[in-house]
Amino acid sequence: MQKFLQKYKSTMLYGISLALLLFLMKWLEFRFMVINHTLEIYIGLIAIIFTALGIWLALKLTKPKKETIIIEKEIYVSDAEFIQDRNQLEKLNLSKREMEVLKLIAQGCSNQEIASQLFVSLPTIKSHSSKLFEKLDVNRRTQAVEKAKRLKLIP
Repeated sequence: MQKFLQKYKSTMLYGISLALLLFLMKWLEFRFMVINHTLEIYIGLIAIIFTALGIWLALKLTKPKKETIIIEKEIYVSDAEFIQDRNQLEKLNLSKREMEVLKLIAQGCSNQEIASQLFVSLPTIKSHSSKLFEKLDVNRRTQAVEKAKRLKLIP
C-alpha cells in the first residue's frame, strides 16, 4: 500500500488541488451570481411563495363543503290484506267523492284524468283536492297519498 501511495503521490496531490480549485471557482461563481442577481432571486422567491399561497387559497375557496344529512323516515308497508280504518275516515270527515279523488291520485292520475273519469269539471276536482289536502293537513299529492296509506285509508 505504501508503494502505491508513493508512486501516485504527485498525481493524487495534483487531483486534490484541481478539485479544490474547481470548488473555489464554483463558490466564487455562485457568490458572483448571488451578488449580481440578488433582486431577481428575491423576486423569484416572492413569486413562488405567492403562487403557492394562491393555489392553496383557490383550493380552499372552491372546495365544496359536503355535508351529509341522514334522514330517517318510516316506510309503511301495506299488509297482504287491506282493511280500511273506518275510525280515521270518520275522524277526518272525508266524503265519498274525496275518497274517490284520493284513490285516483294514489293511482297517479292527473287532475284532468280524474275529472274525465268522475265526469266532473276540472275546477271541481281542484276544489276536492284542496279540501282533501286541508283535511289531511298536507301540501302535495305525494304527501296526501303517503299519509292516507299510513292512516290506512287507501291500500
